Amino acid sequence: MASTVTSESPGTPVSSRPGYGQLLRTRGAWTFLLPGFAARQPFAMLTISIVLLVQHTTGSYGAAGAVAAVTGVSLALFAPFTGRLADRHGQRAVLLPGVLVHTLAGLSLTALALADAPLWALFVAAVPTGASVPQIGPMVRARWGVKLQDSPLMTTAAAFESVTDELTFVFGPLLATALCTAIDPAAGLLTEAALTLVGGLLFAAQRGTQPAVGADAGVDGYARVKPASALSVPGVRVLIVAFLGIGAVFGGMQVSLAAFSESIGEPGLNGVLYGTFAAGNMLSGVVCGAIAWKVAPRRRLVVAYAALGVAASGLWAAQSVVVLAGIGLLVGVCIAPALITGYTLVDGLVPAGARTEAFTWLTGAVALGQAAAVTVAGQMEDRLWDGAGFLVPMGGTLLALATLVTLRSRLSPRVVSRTVARGVGHRVPVAVD
Repeated sequence: MASTVTSESPGTPVSSRPGYGQLLRTRGAWTFLLPGFAARQPFAMLTISIVLLVQHTTGSYGAAGAVAAVTGVSLALFAPFTGRLADRHGQRAVLLPGVLVHTLAGLSLTALALADAPLWALFVAAVPTGASVPQIGPMVRARWGVKLQDSPLMTTAAAFESVTDELTFVFGPLLATALCTAIDPAAGLLTEAALTLVGGLLFAAQRGTQPAVGADAGVDGYARVKPASALSVPGVRVLIVAFLGIGAVFGGMQVSLAAFSESIGEPGLNGVLYGTFAAGNMLSGVVCGAIAWKVAPRRRLVVAYAALGVAASGLWAAQSVVVLAGIGLLVGVCIAPALITGYTLVDGLVPAGARTEAFTWLTGAVALGQAAAVTVAGQMEDRLWDGAGFLVPMGGTLLALATLVTLRSRLSPRVVSRTVARGVGHRVPVAVD
């Protein structure tokens, strides 16, 4: 899909070729990028911190995976609702109470785990912990949408955000693992709660760059209209299923790598192995954002998932740290193109006033896939052979690939008219090829 922009977007410098340099020179971008990076860092620590704490207190990866799964399911169910509220009432109005609730819920979960509370009590505490996770990534992506407004830089912005996400997943698991193994099993979750509070409040304070409430309001005096839910778009539903597969990779890798490290008597290697996997994702994302793609996004998405399925199929057979690190790196390399292309497709599928919600549906899908994966992988590691949990990433990606191949026609972008329709806020006429 090639886009020809007929007018310059506000705050976007003119350049013949989109790139990271031009993107980062966008007026006002740094005011939300730096606080956004700080605020999303704790999210990468949450699942692994829960797994390590609960496994320590219960002695079971199955129980640890189940508690983490409840957190992920709660996040997946509530994230789209949070995104819709942010589209309607503003990001700040959602973030301020959200970070406070998440901090208190995380502290409660930690206290219950340390007190050897029954498993059902941990499940109860895990629900608000997941439901209140601040949706910083989708909110940052929505702010890019406001700044760039159908500019060719949107693909570069999607790549940049994927790289930023994966940078947090390089440092987050390493930090959480180091805190849990070197200081105290509860240190990871306590740090995650504290960082969420501080980072979330800093990001919420950046009011000047948040999307206006009712971003799909009409122009030239036309009346505002209530935007439809992003879930009503068929392509978004297909992407949700596809992103479940990516979540299966993340969740399966987290539990299985932790179990592998424990089985060889080197629990500290868990963060290194997961960091290697995330580093592959990050480096691949950098490259993807620098390429001027001429292949249609739908085709790129199918190819990316096919490569991811092939790479993930080799995880279960790895018997050494070096081999597992190498395959994990390859799996990470294959994830970034799928994530970036999926997020890029949202801009062509969903109106501006529903994009935060659309992004949170995809984030929620990753969390739901991760929740299912940590549960299944944890049970497989407990009940079957060492390394059985690595079958979960393979199965999840192959199912997602089958869905994409079958329903790829639904990923066609919206038809954008050159005439602004009454009540629809398309401010920049764009011809879509």
